[in-house]
Amino acid sequence: MISLKDIYSLSDFQRNTREHLRRLKRTGRPAVLTVNGRAQVVVQDAASYQRLLDALDRAEALVGIRRGLDSMAKGEGRPAGEVLEGIRRKHKIARTA
Repeated sequence: MISLKDIYSLSDFQRNTREHLRRLKRTGRPAVLTVNGRAQVVVQDAASYQRLLDALDRAEALVGIRRGLDSMAKGEGRPAGEVLEGIRRKHKIARTA
């Protein structure tokens, strides 16, 4: 959640860039930059952004897993062995030991 204390004008950010960058890195919190009092962009340090991307990847994976489990619970889908055998036949892949 973005705090009201993390809202700055773009002009202030431009004038005090080093100070803002230090704060972003130290706190790990994003900042909203405004133009004419209206939110325009959000800035964030690279490490925090990467953590956000990692969390999104995990959340998307969990949604996919949940969808698959729900599908199997409804009797939809096919067993993995059956699917893999079909792929082997289609692409003429020899079965390994």
